[in-house]
Amino acid sequence: MNPDEPVGPDEQVGAGPADPASSGGPVPPAGPAGPAGPPAGAAADPAAVRRRTLRRASLGLGVAALGAGYLWHTDPHQPGQLLLPCPFRLLTGLLCPFCGGTRLAYDLMHGDVATAFHDNAALLVLGVPALAYVLVRWLVAGVRGRHLPLKLTARGNAVVLGTAAVWMVARNLIG
Repeated sequence: MNPDEPVGPDEQVGAGPADPASSGGPVPPAGPAGPAGPPAGAAADPAAVRRRTLRRASLGLGVAALGAGYLWHTDPHQPGQLLLPCPFRLLTGLLCPFCGGTRLAYDLMHGDVATAFHDNAALLVLGVPALAYVLVRWLVAGVRGRHLPLKLTARGNAVVLGTAAVWMVARNLIG
């Protein structure tokens, strides 16, 4: 190091606790996990998990509120509305397991549960409660500072895909 060069705050002598085994230079402070960082598999900082969860929940709630605000004034039961069509139905002419979901959301927002059931019974009876349960569980864990990944096991995937396939076949056969 050239004595004429400016010295940064991290390079000043005495800027940190000295390591007796080294030449007297600063040593990063050792936390509970040691100088190398948290050990593999250790939990993340609860405050960071809480902030990230609240940020993601706020973003999701904002996007949902914008969509709900648009849908509130756009009746999907009337032709000519500016709504996204189902790509599966456009390609095949068949109803997918989620067809009727937009109408279902519209009807639920307007308090018409009977029509919502008619739009997509499986999504109303199985999908809405399952989604609410998973999201509330994720939010509570995140607020408590614990990371809860949103993923299904192999058995969960099989149940969801099997239920969706049976519902799709049944609703296309029944009409």
